[in-house]
Amino acid sequence: MNVPQQIAQALQRKLQDGHYRAGENLPGQRELAEAMGVSRASLREAISMLEALGLVKSQPGKGVLVTTGQVRQHKDIPAGPFAASPQATFEFRMVLEPAAAALAARHITPEGKALLWQIQSTLEDALKNQDLVAAAEADLAFHLQVARLSGNALFHQVARSLSAPIGHSLRLPFADHLHIWETAHEHQVVTDAITQGKPEEARLGMLNHLRNAAARVGLQMDSL
Repeated sequence: MNVPQQIAQALQRKLQDGHYRAGENLPGQRELAEAMGVSRASLREAISMLEALGLVKSQPGKGVLVTTGQVRQHKDIPAGPFAASPQATFEFRMVLEPAAAALAARHITPEGKALLWQIQSTLEDALKNQDLVAAAEADLAFHLQVARLSGNALFHQVARSLSAPIGHSLRLPFADHLHIWETAHEHQVVTDAITQGKPEEARLGMLNHLRNAAARVGLQMDSL
């Protein structure tokens, strides 16, 4: 994990331990950064991650509020990096990733199978521990790995270059805390298809996963 991810995980533990309670504000960024011994830039990035996960909510002029765990409204979804809206990011991913999954199923190797199952195990362990920060990182690792296993360098390069907005879009569904395990179940369907060398099942599995993930954010992508 990079520094912002480590900060996000540390803050997540404090939220879970009740150090910061729902309905209360986090300390100011300067105070919090000094207490944690980190830069304010890294702290801001960490808070952005927690906001995408639905754990906190930034309120301009009022600070950062610890949320109550209620499902947020569509209008409250935080925008992603590069000024990419969640809608635009999901539209792009639904064009790219099902094709990458199909190619991965055609070119899968024993090493690739092991990597996918290892990531699946990491995701499930994170969810069991209610570690949404680690779960989101495992989620991103899965999608980047599928792009790499496609055997097409362009798929992998594009996915890596857009890992910031893709990573943001991956965190958003985890804010629906009642359905966090659906991501793991859908990943398993895709992983099963890829590791069994079934391109069409892999493509449809990935497409279905992305549609469901978008729906958990409040976006309807049935037209794609």
